[in-house]
Amino acid sequence: MDNRDSLDRSSTEVAIPPAVDGYPPYNPNGDSNILDGFHQPPPNASENENSGAVDVVLQSDIGVNTLLTRLKQSVASAREFAAFLKKRSTLEEEHAQGLKKLCKSSHESSRRPDNRQGSYARHYDEVIGIHDRLADNGVQFALSIHRMHEDLHDLAANIERGRKQWKQTGLNAEKRVQDSEALMEKAKAKYDTLAEDYDRARTGDKQSGRVFGLKGPKSAAQHEEDLHRKMQAADSDYASKVQMAQSQRQELISTQRPQAVKAILDLINECDAGLTLQLQKFASFNEKMLLGNGLCVSPLKGQNNDGSPRSLRDVVFQIDNTHDLNSYISSFSSRAGQRPAEIKYQPHPSMSSSQQPPPPDVRSYNEPNPHTTTPSGAFHPTPLSDNPQMPGPAQNHRLEPDQFPVQNPGSQTYEGSPHQQNFPSSAVPAAPPQLPQPQMSSPLYSQQPNPPIPVNPDLTHPELPPLRPVFGMSLEELLHRDGSAIPLVVHQCLQAVELYGLNVEGIYRLSGSAMHISKLRAIFDNDPSQVDFRNPESFFHDVNSVAGLLKQFFRELPDPLFTHQHFQDFIEAAHIDDDVTRRDSIHAIVNSLPDPNYATLRALTLHLHRVQEHSTANRMNSGNLAICFGPTLMGTGSNIADAGWQVRVIETILHNTYQIFDDD
Repeated sequence: MDNRDSLDRSSTEVAIPPAVDGYPPYNPNGDSNILDGFHQPPPNASENENSGAVDVVLQSDIGVNTLLTRLKQSVASAREFAAFLKKRSTLEEEHAQGLKKLCKSSHESSRRPDNRQGSYARHYDEVIGIHDRLADNGVQFALSIHRMHEDLHDLAANIERGRKQWKQTGLNAEKRVQDSEALMEKAKAKYDTLAEDYDRARTGDKQSGRVFGLKGPKSAAQHEEDLHRKMQAADSDYASKVQMAQSQRQELISTQRPQAVKAILDLINECDAGLTLQLQKFASFNEKMLLGNGLCVSPLKGQNNDGSPRSLRDVVFQIDNTHDLNSYISSFSSRAGQRPAEIKYQPHPSMSSSQQPPPPDVRSYNEPNPHTTTPSGAFHPTPLSDNPQMPGPAQNHRLEPDQFPVQNPGSQTYEGSPHQQNFPSSAVPAAPPQLPQPQMSSPLYSQQPNPPIPVNPDLTHPELPPLRPVFGMSLEELLHRDGSAIPLVVHQCLQAVELYGLNVEGIYRLSGSAMHISKLRAIFDNDPSQVDFRNPESFFHDVNSVAGLLKQFFRELPDPLFTHQHFQDFIEAAHIDDDVTRRDSIHAIVNSLPDPNYATLRALTLHLHRVQEHSTANRMNSGNLAICFGPTLMGTGSNIADAGWQVRVIETILHNTYQIFDDD
């Protein structure tokens, strides 16, 4: 690596600090100081002592092998850090690109008309812009460390090639010396053996018998001469082997080994210096990215604050919710029309003046009313001449006695069950009936806030259309008209059953009086504000009729409570065998119901759950209630076989009431 004392100062790289005084740059001749600009610890006494041991090892026969092993470790470390940089760059790239995509999609979503505008939209764009700059910093950081990975990978590959080359060169030189020395030792052993044999033959150490050769027995003189000749040949061969080993070792020590050691040291120093350089660049890039992100989130305040970017905290705190809300509402001022005219009762012109009923008398219960009853149900007759607002022809108005329960003149309460009341079918004379004056008595129920409301014959006249129809209206229409997510008729019926019907056997299974249901329906279709089912006299002491009225309301809905749209979804969910999976599927479909349907179903389910809690008294468990309300709430499908699955849907909801709905 040439010119390692400086780095390219580009937009994606950070320059390394200058060299520390007292530490020279890297010396290619093998100096221990490797890289200019990197802090090296000062030499101490222990390092001076180690330098001698280092020289001894490097000049020995194991010097090349030791350096090759060390170079292999350096290459492995460089490759390991290069792999780390590659993975880190991939993670940073994915994070930065993901953040940029998120900023782009959020910026596009914030400009849609269904999102808030005003100061929120402006400052939210600034927040997205800050995150976009953070993503840019991440992209630059990922690009920088990816380049570092490539540089370090190339460096490790070059060093590995150099290691293999000098491994072959250095080890071959060492092996040649070792082989020559082995041949020398072999020649010396042969020479020593022949010299010993010749010495024994020459000194007269005679052996018994003759020495046999290939051409026959030899004499002692001939044998000595042969040994002398062989010894001289072995001596010359041994001398030549020694000379060759000496020359090769001398060449190894003086030339080949120093070259290999120097080259391997250079490779080690280059690899270590490159790895250290990349580590310091990595540290600098991390600092640069963190500082850049910090300046994006909270920039430094300059002397001129007008043009300087604002911090993320300042941007968020500039959002003015009140101003945005007022601006949004005021933008619709041009669409707001004039206030609607006062609602008044207008009779149909086809009705003659003599048959026209008087409008409902909307008064407080503290004022006398010509058609009211006492808390006990007695009728208050008021002279028609005393009412200045009553027109003259109304004096001939006939009251049908079958439109309210007949009272015993001497009694103020009902006698027996409502089903035992007698309602004559013949008409009464044209004059108002002479009923006894009511007697004041304490109310029968302490929680009764208002006196019971009788059935007004004008409101149940079969020839007149309903004033404020409730039955046959959709829940959405009732919500827009009355402003209540739960219809009043549902609220009143649930209240009456919970007060007086939880312990009634067969509640919701037994049918009530059709006449009572018809009269109660007429009241709700004309003036439901007169109804207060907390007093049983308001529903003729017939709680089964209240239950029948509630089921009739749900049956006559144009779109069932569970809606036609989700009917098949509920049936498919009912086919699931696993209880938990079936509950979760039905729960998800219930959550997708329209708001008035969901609110009404929630109130009804919590009520039916309380009914089944009294099943020991009323004999109505969840299965019986599901049979009563299955087709009523879900409607009748095209397949009659779906009736069993409808029951299973209702029963699943009742079994998991508090998992599907909360109990407030």
